[in-house]
Amino acid sequence: MPRTMYRHLMFWSLLLALCAGGIAPLAADEAAPPPDEAEPAAMTLDERIDEAFARTTGWFVGSIFSTVTVADYDVLWVVLWLGAAGIILTVAFGFINIRAFPLAVRTVRGKYTDETDPGEITHFQALTAAVSGTVGLGNIAGVAIGIAIAGPGVAFWLFLAGFLGMATKFAECTLGVKYREFDSDGRIHGGPMYYLRKGFAERGMAPVGTILAIVFAICCIFASFGGGNVFQINQVTAQLINVTGGEASPFAGRQWLFGMIVAVLAGAVIIGGIRSIALVTSKLVPAMCFVYIVSALIVLAVNFTAIPQALATIVTEAFNPRPAVTGGILAAIIWGMRRATFSNEAGIGSAPIAHAAAKTRMPASEGVVALLEPFIDTVVVCTVTSLVIVTAMQYQGDGSDYMIHGELFTLGEGAGGTAFGIGLTSLAFQTVHEGFQYVLFLCVLLFAFSTLITWSYYGLQSWQYLFGRGRGIALVYKTIFCLVIIAGASASMGAAVDFSDASLFAMSIPNLIGVYFLLPVVRRELSKFQRYTRHVDRGLTLDEARSKADKATGE
Repeated sequence: MPRTMYRHLMFWSLLLALCAGGIAPLAADEAAPPPDEAEPAAMTLDERIDEAFARTTGWFVGSIFSTVTVADYDVLWVVLWLGAAGIILTVAFGFINIRAFPLAVRTVRGKYTDETDPGEITHFQALTAAVSGTVGLGNIAGVAIGIAIAGPGVAFWLFLAGFLGMATKFAECTLGVKYREFDSDGRIHGGPMYYLRKGFAERGMAPVGTILAIVFAICCIFASFGGGNVFQINQVTAQLINVTGGEASPFAGRQWLFGMIVAVLAGAVIIGGIRSIALVTSKLVPAMCFVYIVSALIVLAVNFTAIPQALATIVTEAFNPRPAVTGGILAAIIWGMRRATFSNEAGIGSAPIAHAAAKTRMPASEGVVALLEPFIDTVVVCTVTSLVIVTAMQYQGDGSDYMIHGELFTLGEGAGGTAFGIGLTSLAFQTVHEGFQYVLFLCVLLFAFSTLITWSYYGLQSWQYLFGRGRGIALVYKTIFCLVIIAGASASMGAAVDFSDASLFAMSIPNLIGVYFLLPVVRRELSKFQRYTRHVDRGLTLDEARSKADKATGE
C-alpha cells in the first residue's frame, strides 16, 4: 500500500474512532419505547458519549487495568511492569540514579554543550518541557489519594519508586535523541515511535518495530486527549468553582467559558511548536514549582514540631501499616508505586518526545539530564506534599480515623476521586491559613496548564508520525485539542478518561520492549558521553573532546 494512501486510511480511521462515541448511541434512540413503558429521562450529549466510550472501549480498559494476585492482594500488572523496569534498569546501569546526578547538574547547566549542536531547545528547556508534562495534579491529588487509602507509609515507597524511575527516564530519553529525525524546516521529530521503528530495523526486525511504533503512536494520541487534556481541565474547573463560591460561583453552569479562556491561551502557545512550548515552560515550571514548594515549606515551618513524628510515621508504616489498611505492607508498596508512576511517567515513553528536541551531539547527555525529571517530580514535589499531609493528620482513637483541619476521615475510605485528593491536600494547607486554598488553586492551575501544552506536543508528534508532517495535518490536531479543552471543562467523560488513562499505560508496553531490546545502544552512548565529559573536565575544548570520544568508539 502506498505510504500516502496508508496515511489517509489511518487519518480517517482515527477520526472515525474519535467520533464513534457520539454516533453509536443515536441509532439506539431511533427505536420508540413500547407505549406501556415509561420513557426514560433523556440523556445529555456528554452522557451519551460517555456511555458509548464505555461500551466500545471497556475491553481495552479492563485488559490494561486487570490485576494479578500477589500474596492475596490484587495488583495492577501494569504497575508491576513499570516498577520492574525501574529496578532492572537501575541495576543494569550500576545505580546511575546516584552516580550520574552531579554529571546531570553540570550538563543541564550547559557545560558540555556547544551552541552549534543540532537541536531546537537547550538541555534546560527540554528538562522543563518534560517536567511540565509530569508535574501536575498527580503531585497534589494523587499523593493524597494514596495516603488516604494505604496510609502514610505510601510516601516512603513513592519516594523509592521515583528514585528507581530515574534510571528508566535515562534509558528511554537517550534513545529518543539517538533515533530522532530532522525535517526540511529543521524541526525535530523523536520519541519511541522512531527508536522502535529504526532500532528494530537495524536488527533485521523492521515489521515488528513498525507495528510497535504504530501502537505506541495511537495510544499516545488518545492519552493526550484524555489524561493530558480532559482530566486536567475538568479538575481545574471543579476547583475554580469550589474556591469562587461553589454553586454561587460566576462559572457555575458556565464551565465552558473557563475552558474557552484556557483553550485560547493554550492555542497561542502550542501553535509555535516545541520552541514556543519550551520558552513558556522554561519560565513557568521553575515559577510554579517555587510557589508550590515555598508554600508547602511555610506550612511545614508552622507545623515544624510535627515533622519528626511525621517522618517516623512514614518510615514505620511503610513496613507496618495500621490495621485499617487492607493488604498491609503490600498495599503501601503498590500504592506508592502506582502514585509515582502516574506522577512521573517513567517508562511510559512520553518524555523522550520532548527530550529529543535538545541541542546535543551526544544522545546520552540528554538521557543524563532526563534522570533529574523523576527526582524533581516525585522525590522532591511528591515528598513535600506527603509531609504536608502527614504533619496535618491527627489520629483519633485506635488510629483508623484521623482529622485534618477539623474534618474527620477514615483510613482506606472515601478516597476514590481526584477531587477528594485535592480537597485533602487543600485542608492540610489550610491548617496554617484559610487563604492557602487560593495559593493551592493557583498551583493547580499552573500545573494543569503546563501539562496541557506539553501533552499537546506529545500528541502532535504521534499524530504527525501516523499522518505526515504537513501544516494542515498539524492544524487539524491542534484544533481538535483546543476544542477538547472547551468540552472537557464542562463535560463529565469518565469512560473517555478511563480509556485515555489505559492508553497512557498501554504506551509503556511497546516502549519498554524497545528499551530492553536497545539496551546495548544505550550502554554504548553512555560510555561515549562519559569519555567525552572526562576530556572536557581535563581542559580539552569541546571539539577536541568530541573527536577523541568518537575515535575511541570507532565513529
